[in-house]
Amino acid sequence: MKASPNGAPSAPQAPQSSSPKRLLLKILAGLFGLAVCGVLVIVFALAMAYPGLPALDTLTDYRPKMPLRIFTADNVLIGEFGEERRTLVHFKDIPDVMKKAVLAIEDDRFYEHGGVDYWGILRAALHNATGGARQGASTITQQVARNFFLSSEQTLKRKAYEALLAYKIEKNLSKDQILEVYMNQIYLGQRAFGFSSAAQIYFGKDLKDITIAEAAMLAGLPKAPSAYNPVVNPKRARLRQQYILQRMHTLGYINDAQYAQAKDEELKIKTDSTAFGVHAEYVAEMARQLVYEQFKEDTYTRGLNVFTTITKADQDAAYLALRRGVMEYERRHVYRGPEKYIEVPKAKSDADEAIEAELAEHPDSDDIVAAIVMQASPTLVTAVLASGEEIKITGPGLTFAREWLSPKAAETRRLRRGAVIRVSQDGGSSWSITQLPDVESAFVAVDPNDGKIRALVGGFDFNRNKFNHVTQAWRQPGSSFKPFIYSAALERGFSPATLINDAPISFAAGTTGGQAWEPKNYDAKYEGPMTMRRGLTKSKNMISIRILNKIGARYGQEYATRFGFDAERNPPYLTLALGAGSTNPLQMAGAYSVFANGGYRISPYIISKVTDADGKVLSEARPERAGVEANRVIDARNAWLMDSMLRDVARYGTAAKAQQTLKRPDIGGKTGTTNDSIDAWFAGYQPNLVGIAWMGYDQPRNLGNRETGGGLALPIWVGFMQKALKTEPVVEREVPPGLVLYGDEYYYAENPPGTGVQSLDVGPIPEQKTRDAVRNELF
Repeated sequence: MKASPNGAPSAPQAPQSSSPKRLLLKILAGLFGLAVCGVLVIVFALAMAYPGLPALDTLTDYRPKMPLRIFTADNVLIGEFGEERRTLVHFKDIPDVMKKAVLAIEDDRFYEHGGVDYWGILRAALHNATGGARQGASTITQQVARNFFLSSEQTLKRKAYEALLAYKIEKNLSKDQILEVYMNQIYLGQRAFGFSSAAQIYFGKDLKDITIAEAAMLAGLPKAPSAYNPVVNPKRARLRQQYILQRMHTLGYINDAQYAQAKDEELKIKTDSTAFGVHAEYVAEMARQLVYEQFKEDTYTRGLNVFTTITKADQDAAYLALRRGVMEYERRHVYRGPEKYIEVPKAKSDADEAIEAELAEHPDSDDIVAAIVMQASPTLVTAVLASGEEIKITGPGLTFAREWLSPKAAETRRLRRGAVIRVSQDGGSSWSITQLPDVESAFVAVDPNDGKIRALVGGFDFNRNKFNHVTQAWRQPGSSFKPFIYSAALERGFSPATLINDAPISFAAGTTGGQAWEPKNYDAKYEGPMTMRRGLTKSKNMISIRILNKIGARYGQEYATRFGFDAERNPPYLTLALGAGSTNPLQMAGAYSVFANGGYRISPYIISKVTDADGKVLSEARPERAGVEANRVIDARNAWLMDSMLRDVARYGTAAKAQQTLKRPDIGGKTGTTNDSIDAWFAGYQPNLVGIAWMGYDQPRNLGNRETGGGLALPIWVGFMQKALKTEPVVEREVPPGLVLYGDEYYYAENPPGTGVQSLDVGPIPEQKTRDAVRNELF
């Protein structure tokens, strides 16, 4: 031992390292204490926060916002209204492949953790720390907590609440219930909420029918619905789908063969995700308005299901017939030229961008698509579609626009580079230049036995013009109104054999309610005395006018109200004989139903029933029916005679094309062409189906001097009936009691030949020229 300088022995020296170790231990102990305190504080805070967590009623009694859905009578979806497009599906009905695809990418340890996956958090942290692509560790339960109760802000407080809520959810719901809620609630793009709705929107099929490849595509959407949307970003969506398939294979959810098949499967994505299985947009909108009147704002959140009366087959037939009829009219008239001209850049990438941007402003109208001309000559036009496809138009495909291809055409009226045009394919692969029509049209078909609407097309294209011409277009019916004047005449003692003079006539201003009137026949030809039956068959204006003048315009107006016409829209003047009042196609359908069903008034209706999300019927139609005497508005004999005369119109008269094409004796109807060819109608029927077709311009103008109801509206009606009546048996109507046959014409039993109204303004008839002889001669 060494002595100190003062001679005292020195103290032993401690090792130099002991002091830093002690300090380190103290620091560690302090940190540990702080950590324990921190944990205790956090635990205490969480314990205090737990009772204040929101109740789980929205999960335990899960009632998501369900949209209004509208269906055809045969269960085809035609419309969906609401902020959220959703189809609620129970866990047992979710296919196993969909569940596995979701678990593979979102939470493969879902059935093992208690709401928070600590191993997953550790794994993600290690992965992120080593520089890999950033991973998250949010479980499905945490996502449910976030979606229902929390904001999307990234704070520690929110994450703590998320973990607490996940724990609470796990304590109150089973794993299957949590997964069911998640798969119904999650947003998947295109306003689709839940995988069932997404399957319909992206693939046009029920969830139960999807393939492994489709399930993987859908499972990729929750992370970023926009980024992985197969409609908007098909390449990125496919990359994620392939990764999910690989995960499913790695986890043993699918075997080698299934994986090989799924990764090579070519998916058919619905590029128009708003399209439904049938063109019934006007019907869906009508139904929506009617339901809103009853249920107000609940309409869009209660999950109401509306079942309409239309059928897919009839609606398809009506839609195609109307479109074909309108486009045939367009082809008979002049080409109006390109919709616009743009400057197409020379560089391909710039040109592609400019074309894509411009064509986005010119949406397609079903099979009539927009294109931009790249090169044009009198023999060849090269154009580009919105898809980027280049098409070539030659030969007959150029006929419609021939004048616009001439080198002599002015620069502002020529098909040249940058012209925005419309093209279509006629069945095959060849393209033709066409144009979107200015003219409008409407068609409605009704069951005359109870009024159910079987088909309704309110215009050429709902997306271009939402005005429903079936219900909203009040137009002059023209000659299609004449049968109601003839029916009134039968009640006033006329018979189909009554002779009436087809000769010029004039009236003073007081008679017409306006100025002096000298009406003319459509063809300006006059044939002298003819039977009333013949007058209707040939749609002779002079015959109708003389009839109404005889029975009285006021009586004619009042009588027409039996068929559902509004008295105030059909003033009691002689011009009423030519259909100078106003009506709409739906009202006409109800009116002609009276002739079709034997004399009964029915009210056309579009909704058969409304149910809630559970299928409980909330309201149901109770239609007026034919055969119920309380609904009778004209005598059965009157209805039978009118039907007999209207069948002649379809055999020999202005609608003879109907019989020539359909070749069935149980059809009848009447053409209608208004003054100056502004409106064209055909109203026709078979005893179990009434159809009304109309064509005209929204801003009334001449359709063409040679255009008539027989040339414009009748082809639409015939096109529909060809399909709608294909399997319908021919109906032979029995002669009702109280009609008797004299010669070849029927009369009311109390009004045989020689009584009632025998003739009108015909002068003396030679004795040898009997009524039957006149009729036979005229026919």
